[in-house]
Amino acid sequence: MTQLTVIGTGVIGNGWIARGLANGWDVVAFDPAADAEQRSRAFVDNAWPALEQLGLADGASRERLRFVADMDEAVKGADLIQENVPERLELKQEILAQLDALAAADVVIGSSTSGFKPSDLQRDCHKAAGRVIVAHPFNPVYLLPLVELVGGEATTSEHMERAQQYYRDLDMRPLVVRREIEGHIADRLMEALWREALHLVNDGVATTEEIDAAVIYGCGLRWSLMGTFLTFHLAGGEQGMRHMLEQFGPALKLPWTKLEAPELTDQLIDRVVEGCEYQAAGRPVAELDRRRDDFLVELLGLTRKYWPEAEGLEGRI
Repeated sequence: MTQLTVIGTGVIGNGWIARGLANGWDVVAFDPAADAEQRSRAFVDNAWPALEQLGLADGASRERLRFVADMDEAVKGADLIQENVPERLELKQEILAQLDALAAADVVIGSSTSGFKPSDLQRDCHKAAGRVIVAHPFNPVYLLPLVELVGGEATTSEHMERAQQYYRDLDMRPLVVRREIEGHIADRLMEALWREALHLVNDGVATTEEIDAAVIYGCGLRWSLMGTFLTFHLAGGEQGMRHMLEQFGPALKLPWTKLEAPELTDQLIDRVVEGCEYQAAGRPVAELDRRRDDFLVELLGLTRKYWPEAEGLEGRI
């Protein structure tokens, strides 16, 4: 049996737990919080109906989750270790150094960091630093298939090939980032949109609901199938991207967007929070999670139907 060890069980860590269980893996988890196991099991229970709709692997069972008292016990028998502690570099370096010292030298250790570079994460790992890589997933981890894999200075192609196979075994789509950079690929794109959205709220141009509607009923529908570049390729008509750039390229010089984030003043925070609470309409997060999951299960089915070559994404990067 294949074992996934999860260190840190917040939203992302619990997402890894649910994905591992749904794919028929044994999952061992460690988190020092007193209520960690209770929260994780409740999280998995809430995610399980969506995973059943998507299709469980042979041997998939919620009973294959085991919590342990320390990291030493957690890494025993691990095939893949996923670290998910809070996004503080010194804390991650400390935890990853401990995992590197405890785990067998051939065990892949992935960090769920959304921003840090793997060479920085490997700094204090002296046993087998190359196997410590960035393995950045997307929430909800148990449904969204993308995982960005980034190697550091000590990482070899053999390390990355082995990592890719493990994540493929978890039914994920590994995207190997060509060189390490803060924020990797997807988060840098999302941050650009997020900064602009905050400016629109701050300047009184739109509410949070109106901005979300612009994405949901406009660009988001196209992006879910074709992404950014292929969408613009179609905008060029029969001549494709070259004509699109000739036609609309000059507009890139116009000062439409604001690259710097706005200051998070109390007023802006209140506008964003109040807008989101209005959109949530009193529904608890667990209910919103299930609604999102039901939608994503159907959307994933459509994506697989219309874009089957995406199954081989990592082979073309």
